[in-house]
Amino acid sequence: MFKRHKSLPSERKKELLSRGTSGSILKNDMRDFHSLSQLILSAGPLKATPAIKNSKTIHFEIEILDAQTRKQICIVDKVTQKSTIHDVKQKLCKTCPKWNPSRIGLQLECDGPILKDCINIQSIATSSIVTLYFINIGHQVSWITVFLAEYTGPLLIYLLFYLRIPYIYDVNESSTTVCHPVVHLACFCHCVHYIRYLLETLFVHNVSGGHTPFNNLVKSCAFYWGFTSWIAYYVNHPQYTPPTFGNRQVTISAINFLICETGNHFINVVLAHPDHTGNNARFPSPTYNPFTWMFTLVSCPNYTYEVGSWVSFTIMTQTLPVGIFTFLMSIQMYLWAKKKHKIYVKKFSSCMNRKSAMIPFIL
Repeated sequence: MFKRHKSLPSERKKELLSRGTSGSILKNDMRDFHSLSQLILSAGPLKATPAIKNSKTIHFEIEILDAQTRKQICIVDKVTQKSTIHDVKQKLCKTCPKWNPSRIGLQLECDGPILKDCINIQSIATSSIVTLYFINIGHQVSWITVFLAEYTGPLLIYLLFYLRIPYIYDVNESSTTVCHPVVHLACFCHCVHYIRYLLETLFVHNVSGGHTPFNNLVKSCAFYWGFTSWIAYYVNHPQYTPPTFGNRQVTISAINFLICETGNHFINVVLAHPDHTGNNARFPSPTYNPFTWMFTLVSCPNYTYEVGSWVSFTIMTQTLPVGIFTFLMSIQMYLWAKKKHKIYVKKFSSCMNRKSAMIPFIL
């Protein structure tokens, strides 16, 4: 006889039914997920949706007014956002051919600073219409021309006085008087100083490609050339008397002069070469060269060595014109050093502790 199976309770049937249903759903989900994964892998890496480029170019309208009369000179239109002040000057010269770009100065305000040629129009524009003020800055010369003229003049002028050419000194007195050795040494040191200047201008310094008014060239040359003539006249005069302490004073001063000249050269080389990052992003640090150790005491050692050279030259020649020139140069060097020192303190505050601008522990 067959045994009759007992019927399962209703709760048990529902439980088995629910398990079977959920299992089939889980299997179907796994299959769908596997198919979706295979589809994604076969499609390759996901690519970002390319951004829609804005093809619309913004144009500016430049209104140029006279800085003195405030009358409109012209309007330069169709200036793109990538244009610079130099581009505006070029377009202005096409409209007004009588002007040369090198003699044009453009300002945002009548009494404001002259805008540099590299400034982008978009950086100064507050609307589509930009107002600039025109000023005639006169004839311009390059900075390298200024430096070469400043340094070539004193070199040649001093040699003319040293050779005692006619019409400067008395001919008979010049021919009969024997020059003291300090006169020859002073000429050598003076030539070394300005020859170093010329060579560094040509091969060491990164001279700016900008320009400066011709009047600045005249002022600089008048200062350097005039003082050189005054100094050379006294040092090379037939009646010139040697220093008080004789050869000891001359020798020590000459050695110190050459040391300062050497130090100045090495400092200029360090300042002219940027660091490995491609810019002067950090304050120059001393190297194995002992002349660069001055960086640990002052922020502008090139001015320190420069003043040291002229102080040594003053003691070596013991003349009033050299002393006055050294005094004026020291004031100018200090003003430049103080200005640079403030900039260094802002940029490299951690490196500028206990450093002076030009003279250690004093200035």
